This record gives sequence, C-alpha cells and structure tokens, in this order.
Amino acid sequence: MSFSQRLAAAVIQTDTPLCIGIDPWLDRLPGRTDTSDTPELVSLTRRFALAVISAAAGQVPAVKPQFAFFEQLGPPGMAILAEACTAARDRGLLVVGDAKRGDIGSTATAYARATLWPGAPFPCDALTVSPFLGPDTLAPFLEAVDEHQRGLFVLLRTSNPGSHRWQAALRDDLAGWIEGENLRRGRGLGPVGAVEGATRPEELAELRAAMPGTWLLVPGMGAQGGSAGDARAALLPGGTGALLNSARGATFPAQADTAYDDDPTSWIAARIAVIKAELAG
Repeated sequence: MSFSQRLAAAVIQTDTPLCIGIDPWLDRLPGRTDTSDTPELVSLTRRFALAVISAAAGQVPAVKPQFAFFEQLGPPGMAILAEACTAARDRGLLVVGDAKRGDIGSTATAYARATLWPGAPFPCDALTVSPFLGPDTLAPFLEAVDEHQRGLFVLLRTSNPGSHRWQAALRDDLAGWIEGENLRRGRGLGPVGAVEGATRPEELAELRAAMPGTWLLVPGMGAQGGSAGDARAALLPGGTGALLNSARGATFPAQADTAYDDDPTSWIAARIAVIKAELAG
C-alpha cells in the first residue's frame, strides 16, 4: 500500500485525524529532579517517549517525533529516537518524522536514507521537509516516496507568528507544485503532503479547497493557540485528508509547574480521549 492509502486506512480505523507529537521538553519531563543531570534526562526522555507511544497505540493513526528534542541529548538521545520510531511502527502507528530536512542533492539523499529508506536507522513513514532551497532539493525525498512507499509533508505555512514574512509570498506557487506532484501520481490523495498551521483557520480553509489531492499536516492546535474547530477546516468531507497534531496539549499539563505521574501513560491516554472528542465536534 502507498503511504496515502496506509494513512487513510489508519484514520478510518482509529476514527480520528489526531496525530500526537512526541516533544520531550527537558524541563517538563515527569519525574525530573535536575535538568542539568544528563543521564537522568536521557532516562526520563526514553520513558516519556515510550509512554506517549503506549498511550497513542490503537487510539490515533500517527505520532510525530520532533527530532531536535532528541538530538539535544547527543548520541544517547538519537538512540532513543531510533528506538521510539521502531517501537511506534511495531505498535501499528505511522511515524511522521518532524525533522524539516532540506538541502542540496547529496545531502538530501543522505537525509532520505536515514529516515525513509528500508533499514533506515530512524525509520519513518513520512518526513517533514523544507522546500526553500528549490524543488530539485526534494528530488531524493520524492524518490523514496515512489520507490519505498513513503510520504512527505512539505513546509507551506507554519504556525509561528513570523511565518508570513517569507512564506506568504511563496504560498500559491508552492501549493500548486505540491498539488501537481500528487496529480501526477494519480487520482485521489497523494503522498506529498503540506504543512499548514491551525493558527490561521481562514487560510487553512482556502488551502484545503485549493489542494483537494493533498494531505495536510496541521500543527498549532492547543498550546500554540489553534482550536480543534480551527484545525477541522483542514479536513475533507468524511473526516480524512489531514493529520491534526497535538504535542504539548496532549502530553503535558497546561501549567508548566503541575506534576503528574512518573509514568504518564494513563494521563496522556486520557488527554488523547479528550482531544479526540473535541475533534469529533
């Protein structure tokens, strides 16, 4: 099955478009006592990532590990990332690697091999990529899409306040290119998705209408200010066509100084149930 087919099936099976971000903020990890103690942080990061996966398995179609939170811990953190990607896929979750890779040909090929090829050390079903060095830099990722049945989510309009400064000028051309790549691969939703933040619901609705053949990955719901209602603008009739991501809102208490169990699996599972209900509307 293609990535798009696998994703559609997972959304239908779990009855939700919710994607859970795995963002292990070091100063908010449950059970922490000292944020300068690297061995403790490594242990707690591993426990947190696996707890998110356990809570999400069977409840949502996908998880989205943010690579930077693991990279900051050096080689031990990257080992946890590799373990988490493998564990999530073993539990039936699709893995969207949030790495925002983008570079010239040989480097892009190395990024693709690390994440999207069979036997990759950080196995992902899809990867977030930056298009701003030009379409030729996405060619190695598109090869992985076609040869290994993987997916991409191309940065289009991100949820940060300053994104409009450059992204607005490129939006229409880039949206047309993404939609064209999917049309070229056949009818229906294609494997080349777009990232569009939930913090601009009117623009999100415009892009949904303009890109009927494209999966949308929608960050910004919850802690960044976008609501479930805002994010639902990305969905096609029938409730597919988008992954609506919640990271901090699903995995950490709203108040940064609020403690929760050392093993947060049950707490996260309960939050996932709440967010799923909100999205169901």
